[in-house]
Amino acid sequence: MTHTVRWNLHDNVQINNKEIREAAEFLRNGMTVAFPTETVYGLGADATSEDAVAKIFAAKGRPADNPLIAHVATKKQLTALVDNLPEKAETLMDVFSPGPITFVLPSNGTCADNVTAGLSTIGVRIPEHPVALQLLREADIPVAAPSANISGKPSPTTADHVWTDLNSKINGLLDGGPTGVGLESTVIDCTGEIPIILRPGGITLEQIEEVVGEVHVDKPQTNRTDKPKAPGMKYTHYAPEAPLWLVEGSVDKLQEIIDIERNNGRKVGVMASDETAEMLRADEKIQLGKQGNLAEVAINLYNALRTFKNGNIDLIICEAFPEENIGQAIMNRLKKAATKYVK
Repeated sequence: MTHTVRWNLHDNVQINNKEIREAAEFLRNGMTVAFPTETVYGLGADATSEDAVAKIFAAKGRPADNPLIAHVATKKQLTALVDNLPEKAETLMDVFSPGPITFVLPSNGTCADNVTAGLSTIGVRIPEHPVALQLLREADIPVAAPSANISGKPSPTTADHVWTDLNSKINGLLDGGPTGVGLESTVIDCTGEIPIILRPGGITLEQIEEVVGEVHVDKPQTNRTDKPKAPGMKYTHYAPEAPLWLVEGSVDKLQEIIDIERNNGRKVGVMASDETAEMLRADEKIQLGKQGNLAEVAINLYNALRTFKNGNIDLIICEAFPEENIGQAIMNRLKKAATKYVK
């Protein structure tokens, strides 16, 4: 069992912050530190140290063939980790970095093998959260950082989520308040002529196409046998405590399914847009945001998945959302969290 230090920053994010300096020293000394990014909280360790990175896998219970993303503070630090920077990757980087986008590029071997899962490529990104950037500048090393949660569970968007999952399993937690986007970064493979989105996220397909033209999208699979090039491509993720059914269709269709399950003696919780939730009858309801504001739905999604607890609810019914812009990332996460998809 590890003693986890919790540094509370909240609104007190200042340059040369003492807590951030201490956390950076932890990272340089091979320890694990959870910290906020603009997407979700990440669990960081020195990406050049196999021993340090192994502590991430141990704390999360993460499969060893699931690669990690290396986080850096500057474009110069990013290029120091890769063999070359393709023109389209550089164009996208100039537009969207720092920000919620990860680039899969040819690795030059600087990062440890367990960061890349033994692949010839590496995922790298520059986050835009002020705490993350200060921590990375202060540590002055590339930091491998998947989401700071137990593997397979909903990603953490608050320090309390991290504390619930990983207290006594990690060395430190920088509490910088709630995160912004609420969903992990977009992952884009730039090693071929046409970029491929491996995981949709905060930067949308439509935004990327506006900058570089044609972009392909990888189809998610949970039964693939190859090594995934990026997180979120192979394994089931984001699962709440109770089974989740993702339902596409009208309010009447959702209500019919809820009524059938309640008549069968099950306690049913609902996750839906504000408008839909207000029209439904269920044992518990969580309103995710307005139908016309899917960015709000994205921010609230993981917290909602963590709110329903086994014992209070037997089944979660969730409304499906349009797969456009940020809706593509929302549905990507919900399909992976769902035990059943009703169309």
